[in-house]
Amino acid sequence: MIAKTGHSKNLQRWMDYFHGSHDPAELAGMLHDDVVFRSPVVHTPQEGKAITMMYLGAAGQTLGGESFRYVRVFDCGEKAVLEFECEMDGVLVNGIDMIEWDEDGKITDFKVMVRPLKGMQAVHAAMKAMLEKMKAAQG
Repeated sequence: MIAKTGHSKNLQRWMDYFHGSHDPAELAGMLHDDVVFRSPVVHTPQEGKAITMMYLGAAGQTLGGESFRYVRVFDCGEKAVLEFECEMDGVLVNGIDMIEWDEDGKITDFKVMVRPLKGMQAVHAAMKAMLEKMKAAQG
């Protein structure tokens, strides 16, 4: 596992959230109101805090299990690339999170890319099921 200390303030805040609380209020405080989420399974950018929270929450519940780990981190202060690995349905999923912050430390852009194709298919199926479950619970 990548050490959780020694990162820029912005990245450290993300790591503390991700490896710690998973508190929706904490995530909401990290996101800019106009954040853009770029999903590997949706062809258009998803704009706004509410939709980004939904996607990141679903990803945390589907990808963020015991096998998830960041294997490389490129911390550039206001931008970071975090390579991750996890196992889903017996398939090794490899991907990256690309995160950008504004001058106030709010996430303005969050892009996820996933490989290989079988991994993408596993992520797509799990995310679709989780998002449908979350939407049903809302209403």
